[in-house]
Amino acid sequence: MPEISGFSFPNDVHVWWSLMIVMYPYITGFVAGAFIVTSLYHLFGRTEFKPVARLAMATSFAFLLVASLPLQLHLGHPERGVQVMVTPHFTSAMAGFGILYSGYLAILVLEVWFVWRPEIILRARRSRGLRRAFYAALALGTYDTGPQALEVDHRAITLLAGLGLPGACMLHGYVGFIFGAIKANPWWSTPLMPVIFLVSAAVSGIALLVVLYQVVSRLQGRSPDQPCVSALARWLWFFLILTLTLELLEIIVMAYERSESWLIISELLTTRLQFSYVTMQMIVGGLIPLILLAVVVLMNRYLHERVRNTLSTVAALLCLLQVFSMRWNIVVGGQLMSKSLRGLRSPYEPELFGREGVLMAIALVAAPFVILWVFDRVLGIEEREPEAGSGSGAPEERRPAAAAGGGVHAA
Repeated sequence: MPEISGFSFPNDVHVWWSLMIVMYPYITGFVAGAFIVTSLYHLFGRTEFKPVARLAMATSFAFLLVASLPLQLHLGHPERGVQVMVTPHFTSAMAGFGILYSGYLAILVLEVWFVWRPEIILRARRSRGLRRAFYAALALGTYDTGPQALEVDHRAITLLAGLGLPGACMLHGYVGFIFGAIKANPWWSTPLMPVIFLVSAAVSGIALLVVLYQVVSRLQGRSPDQPCVSALARWLWFFLILTLTLELLEIIVMAYERSESWLIISELLTTRLQFSYVTMQMIVGGLIPLILLAVVVLMNRYLHERVRNTLSTVAALLCLLQVFSMRWNIVVGGQLMSKSLRGLRSPYEPELFGREGVLMAIALVAAPFVILWVFDRVLGIEEREPEAGSGSGAPEERRPAAAAGGGVHAA
């Protein structure tokens, strides 16, 4: 039985929004943050992000596929979860999830197809049998990789990136809106909540890409592109400054107003959330990476490549810890405080097993990396140089659809 201090209502004893509700904004944050990076290249022409642009898009796609699973696992009837997409009730705030998730998924699938279309065609030309039929189906009957077709692809990618960027931001800002709209809880109901969720999503997405890029580069036996690493560190530092500033401003405003809710919030921060908020979110996950990234950004020209990579990776890992702590403190912390504003519940300890347990949360984080591995095996994340002579010739276009077993040579 949880320990209660002060005065609490009977329905304040339990933590209803469990670890899965913490995982939901954590995973959607990777979706939005990774898409921001790929948009910086495809939409805003920041060529320094070219080495990670395809990795960022594939990462956003992989995490989006599992983004709804934490909610499904939390529902008492997971089979009803799809109803929010097919029959949304527009008077409910949750209807926004179905609309935003479905719309953003459609945009991202289209953009992935246009970006990887030359790769799909190339693999269709080189394959045989069922493998060829698979890639031919993915190519949707279009095998033109000539300059005009690639120009059309480029325009489509730019258009979809322009549509997808606000979609990705809305998908995650909407999570902050859900919490910010709960007026009964002063820890959640602040105007800054959607903005904090959005900028922290950028932090988590960029931090994840920093780590992924370093790991992938090591696995492939090559050194990470240093202008790209410096750019990622610079943008991560920028969004981390915004995140910490907004989170501190939120607390400072509450403390300055000294409303009746501040008495219980201050007790919450100095007792139940002292370790997860002060130590993990603000110091270990906030202040330390802020200093490390400042060294990388301000002393970039003096740093050796190895030092720059190490500092950036360590800072990124700590940023991932900061964002998870922030999600935990918002979701769980808000439920430790009684609606009477006079009592606190004992800290929440998630179960190890079960569909809302720690092992399931680890599996949810691991699942997108498995999807990324499959994605790389099927389409290839690393960009290949175009084959000489590949184009839109009619015989070439008909090759993938031809009967299996014929001797076909690309170009």
